[in-house]
Amino acid sequence: MEAETAPLVSNDAVVMGLLALLLGAVFWTSSLQNKAAKTFYRIFPPLLLCYFLPSLLNLFNIVDPEESQTYFVASRYLLPAALVLLTMSADLPATLRLGPKALIMFFTGTIGVVIGGPVALFIASILFPDVVGVTGPDAVWRGMATVAGTWIGGGANQAAMYEFFGAGSEVYSAWIAVDIIVANIWMAVLLLGVANAKQIDRFLNADAGAVDELRAKAEQFEQEHARVPELKDLMIIIAIGLGMTGLAHVVADIMGPWIGANMPALADFGLDSGFFWLMLIATVAGVALSFTGARQLTGAGSMKVGSVFIYVLVATIGLRMDITAIFRNTEFFIIGLIWMAVHVTLLLAVAWLIKAPTFFIAVGSKANIGGAASAPVVASAFHPSLAPVGVLLAVVGYIVGTWAAMMTGYIMMAMMGATVTP
Repeated sequence: MEAETAPLVSNDAVVMGLLALLLGAVFWTSSLQNKAAKTFYRIFPPLLLCYFLPSLLNLFNIVDPEESQTYFVASRYLLPAALVLLTMSADLPATLRLGPKALIMFFTGTIGVVIGGPVALFIASILFPDVVGVTGPDAVWRGMATVAGTWIGGGANQAAMYEFFGAGSEVYSAWIAVDIIVANIWMAVLLLGVANAKQIDRFLNADAGAVDELRAKAEQFEQEHARVPELKDLMIIIAIGLGMTGLAHVVADIMGPWIGANMPALADFGLDSGFFWLMLIATVAGVALSFTGARQLTGAGSMKVGSVFIYVLVATIGLRMDITAIFRNTEFFIIGLIWMAVHVTLLLAVAWLIKAPTFFIAVGSKANIGGAASAPVVASAFHPSLAPVGVLLAVVGYIVGTWAAMMTGYIMMAMMGATVTP
């Protein structure tokens, strides 16, 4: 067996520097006024490039994302701070007036995952009978059950499904790759959709009036309070973002383990996850601050600072994408793509029926497939003030994730005539 080649860069300070250079290059070139740059970025929006280019560092073995801690730092430190700053700058009453379409599309996405798994398994049993026919711990359906956990909730739900359905380590590792690649491909499609949201809305005959109104109000508020930020303003913004992040970590470090040890019924809902409490407390802190004078820091750039943190997170997520994994488990990836196709088809059908705009499709989907680490990214791509919608839906995903994933696993188990115990 050929030994793996060590990555060219292993120092995370260098990795972060490379990611920063890529982000800077994208924003610099996207600001150029020549025709070639404008045409290029009209087709490939900057956010998509910020997501895709870091994956080349993985592809060419410049960085090993499994060894790098940049994603952990961005998701645990910068993401909560971004949520505080973006939510603090939001008009929550106006956000809540967006209506029920956000929840409808979220639960449509959940149902798409629940029924998509069994549909994909059925099709795969025809296309790849030898692969699907494997029994025991490495049965395909057991690996798929773990993906259902992470596609409706997140990593904590995935780990719960791994333990509950007794998936073998080999099939579990293979389906982790499927989860990351298929979800990231869909993320790239959604980011392209953001750049073409108006055309998609016209195709779906969707009413995006409420979203446009919220975005316009946020932009008006920012313009009315705009000022050249002083050093004091920036220090206060950083103090609020990172200070509330520290508070969120304190609560998360207490609540997660306490619920896991004392309230197993709540643990079944994934509420023993420290990451869940981290996201929840950061969001609650931002909401509380949005009703105070802190919201006026929007004019000094609080949303822009929060957006910087989000873009760093996007780069670290892109770094984890390994396109070559597709060729190592081709059948699994085909099953995953079929599964995702069911999810997307159902979303588009319901969106057409209720005239839901692209924003609700994208955020409703990513609040399931990606959770709190991705939903705010997609929401803020429409406008930073819309990030709270992604966060709130992702919190719902954590709560329903374990039970919806268990339902998916049970249906697939029944299809295969298996039992929970391998």
